[in-house]
Amino acid sequence: MGCERSHGLIAGAVIGAVLAVFGGVLMPVGDMLIEKTIKKEVVLEEGTTAFKNWVKTGTEVYRQFWIFHVLNPEAVIMNSTNIKVKQVGPYTYRVRYLAKENITHDFENNTVSFVQPNGAIFEPELSVGSEDDNFTVLNLAVASVPHLYPNAFVQVLLNSLIKKSKSSMFQRRSVKEILWGYKDPFLTLVPYPIDPTVGVFYPYNNTVDGVYQVFSGKDDVSKVAIIDTYKGKKNLDYWTSYCDMVNGTDAASFPPFVEKTRVLQFFSSDICRSIYAVFGDELNLKGISVYRFILPPKAFASPVENADNHCFCTDREISNNCTYSGMLDISKCKKGRPVIISLPHFLHASPEVSATIEGLNPNVEEHSTYLDVEPITGFTLQFAKRLQVNILVKPAKKIEALKRLTKNYIVPILWLNETGTIGDEKAKMFRKQVTGKINLLGLVEMVLLSVGVVMFVAFMIAYCACRSTKAK
Repeated sequence: MGCERSHGLIAGAVIGAVLAVFGGVLMPVGDMLIEKTIKKEVVLEEGTTAFKNWVKTGTEVYRQFWIFHVLNPEAVIMNSTNIKVKQVGPYTYRVRYLAKENITHDFENNTVSFVQPNGAIFEPELSVGSEDDNFTVLNLAVASVPHLYPNAFVQVLLNSLIKKSKSSMFQRRSVKEILWGYKDPFLTLVPYPIDPTVGVFYPYNNTVDGVYQVFSGKDDVSKVAIIDTYKGKKNLDYWTSYCDMVNGTDAASFPPFVEKTRVLQFFSSDICRSIYAVFGDELNLKGISVYRFILPPKAFASPVENADNHCFCTDREISNNCTYSGMLDISKCKKGRPVIISLPHFLHASPEVSATIEGLNPNVEEHSTYLDVEPITGFTLQFAKRLQVNILVKPAKKIEALKRLTKNYIVPILWLNETGTIGDEKAKMFRKQVTGKINLLGLVEMVLLSVGVVMFVAFMIAYCACRSTKAK
């Protein structure tokens, strides 16, 4: 009975073959359309999706701070014992809520310049206490004197002012003062012009980070958002020209079509350098497939293990001839102040770095930095940047507050966790406008190809069976 329909079977097989061929042809065509659309939308110019999100992020970004409260200040001052600390936090602020300013396009060089305004709003409901909570911490002004003024005669003069102001190696300060600044009683007595305000992030509010200049990607999408030049913190031009450390993006986005083998370079003005992340895992973030890139231990390794860090080893005494891992000396871009950056709780650092500090508990899960990047667009949809600020303290015979010390200390002041995650509404829109369309096109391609192949095979089997029946 079916053999009388052999022409229909042939027609069905032909239709199946056409569908399979069409599905196969649609794949590269669809991929080309996707690539063309993505390349258009990630360029930093008026009207693109990337530009709107770049000017002002739709993601709420928070900075959490944990303060290292010193439990035994007198014992350290008098007997040079190990410093016992207890972290207290988080104290949370909302940051990066202000849009970029002074945006200027250079269409000849395909670059965009801008500044990023700084602002921090305290979030009481996300904090363990008030900004007015007080802690015992290192006295930043006193600890910095031997580094800023190595001359013995000058130290004697400054020591008299330290004693007159009743300052010591440690002091009681509020969270707000530690972070954003306070007028130091010792510095207010210094007779020559000097800013008496001291704070780990002073100045911050009502300041700007930049000027940055980045590539727009108009001529070459592989360069989109990559920093071309940066004119920021004083002394950074020398620092970076010597160390070649201003490269990559600001980590908010990367050039599209990110592969797992790519090393993501990004610049952080907090640590005065560029750093990098490598692929760690593939995750699902609110229905969106993302690649998690992590900051590897090698990024903070000693210059012996990682030659890129040679500029961040300036004191061979405390680094054992630059063989210790886990600390970056950024004093060059902090006007000579002995600031050392590490991962929280000296994660991945050589044991000797934290040998004089008790109460630390490094943990990879809590103290690592990562970026969750959507690989097609290169947009960062979730991130956690974790860093610790430390001050190098050395014995100083001419400074009474430091003269009884018998060893060097790398004293942790605080560590921060800056985080941001794409919101539910933004994720929904992203799925609809980007991944949804791509997945739908891919599904159509696969359905056409699969249905075509099945139809072709089924009708050809039926036709062959029919021919066999006729032959009998």
